[in-house]
Amino acid sequence: MTVVSDGTKGQELAERLLEGVVNEPMRAATKLLGAHSDGYWLRRLTDDQELAALVDDPLIDLSGRCPTLDWDGVGHLLKTPGWSQGASRSQAAVLEFAASLVSRCPVQLGKVTHAVDDGEFQLLLTAMEEASYGDPR
Repeated sequence: MTVVSDGTKGQELAERLLEGVVNEPMRAATKLLGAHSDGYWLRRLTDDQELAALVDDPLIDLSGRCPTLDWDGVGHLLKTPGWSQGASRSQAAVLEFAASLVSRCPVQLGKVTHAVDDGEFQLLLTAMEEASYGDPR
């Protein structure tokens, strides 16, 4: 299944990946990736075969009854040289921040906050709050 061309919105894709997920940090990180740039990373992790090849496994599997995002694979990806090729500084910072919420990547908050704009910063704050306390909705 190709997410980029099927018209699925980033937040819709995030919701599909959240079916059955009860871990609040994983929920918050996935929702962050769905909300940021209409799911840029969720789409890329689904479709970019070069990224999958860097970790020898699909990072997002939509083929089964319960779609999954492999956070361990994302953590491994972030340790691989060249992983952020083709991504902007802010896009890379958002993925690193999301992975940090699920304890897969340490981040320097100063580096992240200087890489993102005000809207992205608000998404990060919301995700951090949801990871800590659950979704307030």
